[in-house]
Amino acid sequence: MASLLEQLRQMTVVVADTGDIQAIEKFTPRDATTNPSLITAAAQMPQYQAIVDDTLLKAKADSGPGASDKDIANLAFKSLAVAFGHKILGIIPGRVSTEVDARLSYDTEATVTTARDIIAQYDKLGITPERVLIKIASTWEGIKAAEILEKEGIHCNLTLLFGIHQAIACAEAGTTLISPFVGRILDWYKKDTGRDEYPANEDPGVVSVTEIYNYYKKFGYKTEVMGASFRNVGEITELAGCDLLTISPQLLAQLDSTQADLPRKLDPAKAANLDIEKLSIDEATFRSMHESDRMAKEKLDEGIKGFSKALESLEDFLATRLTQLSEGEVRITHARDDLFKAYDLDGDGFITREEWLGTDAVFDALDLDHDGKLSPAEIGAGLGAAFQLA
Repeated sequence: MASLLEQLRQMTVVVADTGDIQAIEKFTPRDATTNPSLITAAAQMPQYQAIVDDTLLKAKADSGPGASDKDIANLAFKSLAVAFGHKILGIIPGRVSTEVDARLSYDTEATVTTARDIIAQYDKLGITPERVLIKIASTWEGIKAAEILEKEGIHCNLTLLFGIHQAIACAEAGTTLISPFVGRILDWYKKDTGRDEYPANEDPGVVSVTEIYNYYKKFGYKTEVMGASFRNVGEITELAGCDLLTISPQLLAQLDSTQADLPRKLDPAKAANLDIEKLSIDEATFRSMHESDRMAKEKLDEGIKGFSKALESLEDFLATRLTQLSEGEVRITHARDDLFKAYDLDGDGFITREEWLGTDAVFDALDLDHDGKLSPAEIGAGLGAAFQLA
């Protein structure tokens, strides 16, 4: 019998949720998606040090005299995301998602300008816009930015999506792709209700994505649905048939090693026959629905803060590395402590998932004993022996 991963690929496009190029080579997904926390993890691996150093030195040269290490690091982040994306596109046949600075999530004009700059950088490397998805948070301002960009032929992936109002607004704006966050929805409901677990078919994140998928197919929207942020294999198998699913290397490995029958759960033909009310989402309706959806409101705010914090951590890392390059050093000696301090908000010596606020795939990869919290040793192991404290 074929593995779950092999069967899944027959009905759903599998996307790798990682910046680790070796993991992408192993699982050969069609598409890949990255963000600052994934790039931070990858950038601190010895095998990618050349990419990081070359990007930093070029950013320093482009910045001119007088620029601070922090300013250079900010410029380098934008180029580094494209550098990793370019490397990934040399492996996969499809598209790579590259994220706009999450700190611009409520600024339509700045988001549009940044997205155009990302596409221009890819263009200089010979990458056409068809192979890039600009990743934007699903705020009203972000959705309006995506609407402008899509009309220019720049394709967008709307992320941090938790509610049907966000999904409908994205579809009506003509976005190429949305990424509803399955696992983060589950996290919220478990905390809010006190329940320890849900059956896979009752998982609130699964229910949400199923509702969005059926709505899109019922009314013929072209926007693709890509389930994201998974906590377990059950969430994935319950969404078999979804347009795309972006999955961490850890869960990809579990799917690849499991042999069992995988029935299709989401089907456009079945969705077409469902009795669903069509809604129209203008700004006033969007904001009203968002305010009344406590889960979506809290998780969107939390996600933007988390992505912003991850970007700040990456910029701190790049600034430190730039200083070391300037001094002729070849070894990062404080990466573990710096990263740990950035996320251990209550100073108890552990980083919980809520404190992490970054990408779930990175947290799961670092959580070696799967106890739901990260120790200094796990952080050190994740960064690699070459980057642990001497």
